[in-house]
Amino acid sequence: MSETLPPCPHCSSEYTYEMGALMVCPECAHEWNPEEDQANDSSIIKDSVGNILADGDTVTVVKGLKVKGFPQDIKVGTKVRNIRLVPGASDGHDIDCKVDGFGQMQLKSSVVKKVL
Repeated sequence: MSETLPPCPHCSSEYTYEMGALMVCPECAHEWNPEEDQANDSSIIKDSVGNILADGDTVTVVKGLKVKGFPQDIKVGTKVRNIRLVPGASDGHDIDCKVDGFGQMQLKSSVVKKVL
């Protein structure tokens, strides 16, 4: 074979193969369209340690955050449940969420860590 196939984006296995228009990983059974993956790479949002975030995830705050109009800060370790991603936010606040005790707000993905 003259062409090399890309590794699995899910488990990084090098034993992927083509099945029609899809790529398939025999180790984890993940199927994907490589053309769609290239188009969606810019919309992938990662947390502060590199985990890929998705709508509905639970995250924890890894850095104390000051909030205008509130006498207290959002403390390190605060859990935020059921986040909603906002890709392409110009100000960098790419997570919409409700923080207990503070209400609805937007956070940057660089100050949160996904709860696994």
